[in-house]
Amino acid sequence: MPDVIINAQAPLPYGSGQRNLLEFLEQHQQPVNFHCREGFCGACRCKLLSGEVRYLQEPLAFVRRGEFLPCCSVPLSTISIEIPK
Repeated sequence: MPDVIINAQAPLPYGSGQRNLLEFLEQHQQPVNFHCREGFCGACRCKLLSGEVRYLQEPLAFVRRGEFLPCCSVPLSTISIEIPK
């Protein structure tokens, strides 16, 4: 089971109970912007500092290198992310 390290805090275990990383972040009361929840708008864009994610469906929103959309992805390995403020 991979861990998720958010803004250099203590690692949190990612369980199979969440459909995607956005749900995981919400469950852990992490302030993350979102709008569409489907990868169309890009409002939930976060930085992927290390590790690997897999998209459940390819996002339509523009995603730069080193970024990902938590609304349509899951971790494949332990990941370290940064949520924009």
